[in-house]
Amino acid sequence: MSGNVLLDSNIIVYLAKGELNREQFFDDTNTYCISVISYMETLGFQFENEREKEFIQHLLSLFQMIYIDKKVADKVVAIRQQKKIKLPDAIIAATALEKQCVLVTRNDADFKHIDPNLRLLNPFVTETSENESEQ
Repeated sequence: MSGNVLLDSNIIVYLAKGELNREQFFDDTNTYCISVISYMETLGFQFENEREKEFIQHLLSLFQMIYIDKKVADKVVAIRQQKKIKLPDAIIAATALEKQCVLVTRNDADFKHIDPNLRLLNPFVTETSENESEQ
């Protein structure tokens, strides 16, 4: 995978907690982005201590932040007119679609029926486990 990657809030938390290996997750061929929604969701999380909060703030500062512009807002409206979906998820999906990003999320089931052009990656699912679940 090469290009723009949009990280969902849950991926940021998993990275911060070490549940995803940061060295294996990131590479130099991608631009890593977050929606302003993911920024707000992640910092709204109840942190165990100040050190954890500071680490997540540092982690968030490493990503390009994508704000809600008119194109994203219009896409959100179109998505919500077609699908029953929470507003934050609609904003994240619309951002990925409009900015041509791969959306990295553990909650791929929440997004997979939104739009056939929405590219999803769940780093917790291997190709083998996807094939097994299809059988």
